[in-house]
Amino acid sequence: MPTVFPARLSVLLSALLLSPVALAQTPAAQTPMAPTPTAPTAQPQPAPTADNPVAGLLPLVSVGEKWIQDVESYMVVVSPQDAGKPLGLEIYSPGFNLGDYVDGRRDEGYFGDELYKKNESFDTTFTLVGPGGTVAERKYGQNREHTWDSLFAGGLSAGTYTLRVNSRGDGKNSYALRVASPFALGSSDFTVNARSTTPNPLLAARLNVPADWVGKTVGILNYDIDGPKEAETFAVLPGGKRADLTASDNGKTATDPFKITPEMVGEWQVFIRVLPTTQQYSNAVRYSFRLDGQPVAARVGGFNPPAGAKVGNQLIVDVVDAQGRPVPGASYTLIGESSVRPQLPSGYVAVSSSIVQGTGNIISPTEVRYQPGFTKIRFVARAPEGQLMVNAVAIYGDQRIPLTGVPFEVAGRTLTAPATVPLAPGDYPVEPTPVAGSTFLPPQPGRVSEGAAGRVTIEYRVLSDVTLTTAPDIVNACDVTQLTASARTDFPYRLPGRLGLSLPTGWTSDYPLEASGEFSAGQPLRLKVPVRVCRSDTAEATLNPIGLRTTGAVRVQSPGSVNVTRTVQGGARASLNKSVDASGQNYQVTLSLKVDSTLENVRLIDPLPTGGTAPATRGPLQLQGPGLANVQPRADGDVIVLSRVVPGTYTLTYTLTSDLPADRVVTAPDLDW
Repeated sequence: MPTVFPARLSVLLSALLLSPVALAQTPAAQTPMAPTPTAPTAQPQPAPTADNPVAGLLPLVSVGEKWIQDVESYMVVVSPQDAGKPLGLEIYSPGFNLGDYVDGRRDEGYFGDELYKKNESFDTTFTLVGPGGTVAERKYGQNREHTWDSLFAGGLSAGTYTLRVNSRGDGKNSYALRVASPFALGSSDFTVNARSTTPNPLLAARLNVPADWVGKTVGILNYDIDGPKEAETFAVLPGGKRADLTASDNGKTATDPFKITPEMVGEWQVFIRVLPTTQQYSNAVRYSFRLDGQPVAARVGGFNPPAGAKVGNQLIVDVVDAQGRPVPGASYTLIGESSVRPQLPSGYVAVSSSIVQGTGNIISPTEVRYQPGFTKIRFVARAPEGQLMVNAVAIYGDQRIPLTGVPFEVAGRTLTAPATVPLAPGDYPVEPTPVAGSTFLPPQPGRVSEGAAGRVTIEYRVLSDVTLTTAPDIVNACDVTQLTASARTDFPYRLPGRLGLSLPTGWTSDYPLEASGEFSAGQPLRLKVPVRVCRSDTAEATLNPIGLRTTGAVRVQSPGSVNVTRTVQGGARASLNKSVDASGQNYQVTLSLKVDSTLENVRLIDPLPTGGTAPATRGPLQLQGPGLANVQPRADGDVIVLSRVVPGTYTLTYTLTSDLPADRVVTAPDLDW
């Protein structure tokens, strides 16, 4: 009669310590299965012997009514490195075989399907769900054979997926599950079907006990074995040590706790053997696994179909591009029991669909309805058609200067602007490369749309400076100095510039005061101008188009001084010294009067210079002298009158405003009284 056996260990299990008690197969189970791209290849196992009595893997079972667990659930974890690999989820005997056991009869080939009320309907629904919702769902009704069905062969994105099995009707449906390597099915609470047709121990599950469980308690629970006369159950621990488990009574749960020691680290195998004293054809038993009271998953499933078994329903879906190459990351989704749709990576667009093998209807490029059986469907998708244009400019004053050869990164690629990058529709951050002598703000991500081009402009704001030097910066009145204005930057691209000089009153030059050109890192723009300076003041240099300004000063030494001495009747003597210093836009005049006698109405004759664009003016008079003197100076045209002076030195200062050069502002003074 048909018996379900393990096909192979998954990659995960192969790394674990295996017990000397190996899984065995009957010779019939070693017959090659019908070809399928997702079916794993059977690995020959030794036949059962007295020393190795294990005879295979227990079928799983879904009970329709009056059971502690309404829905059977099995978990598949798809790691990021395994995303897109074929899942190869297959079921042996998913439907209810009316020839197995109905109304008290058990036919040849009994697998464990039992209907307790004759002519009552019974169905089982298998649903695979994941992070994005339902992946595949199929309902199986009643038939008169044990079939082998491919539920979902495609790849899945990374995440945790759950296969839910739910039966309706007064009975139970036995089945077996497997997935392709490197995937595994796990469950913390599941139901197996122990049959009296197989007297040898059968494997129920494998539990991996890692080293970090040492000191914790593993609990193995079984429900409804119906007492120790029906079956025995035990665990084989690492090293081959057998640990008998308590057989639960009818409708009750038995728990066996194990305090984990280092010697118990590794793979545990849990078995059940139906005893000759059994009173039933098959016995549904639920196993549960706990770690310190919390659910923990054990590995279940894995089978080789019996000899001669054929895949009753197989769906192969190809998702390719226009050249027939598989689209990376593409898969498909089953809708109900007869429709399939492609799952495409972001940006891909389905172009067409076709039925390569089998029968059905093409609904659209994204949906095909098919008749169960051997079916091969092909979806053709085209790569996304979108572009991202990336440019770089230098922001320099009010100018936007296009740049070439500026590196940037987008979508994991390094390119140079300007560039047009073909990309799938979506938003793409653009990472600029720093450029010396400039700053930038990261631009907004570029948006690529189907059939359209997005645009990103990287803006570099240029940093530059302007300097102005005067050599020499101290000159005699109306001597010549050289002014040098320089525009500099560390920016490696050429920049247009215009340097200009502004000269104050009293500074003249016969040379152009403006120069235009380009400058960049290591190549400054300069303007050199000889200038005649007749008064102390400051020139200004301006860099356009950015309006950057700086100044440079030149100090003119004193334009000159004049002395005059007078002797009056009675032997009194008076002397007058006049000095003029350039000061900013004006001149500072100092008159120093020395007298050795008391004098009345002293007249200081100090003519103002003539010429220039505006008449020269004399500012307020400031006088310092002997403490006993009480003199208020009074200006009357070119004459400054001191009403009375006593012996001593008097210093009189004022500001002379004139646009005459320094060599023309000094006039000769005189004395009178």
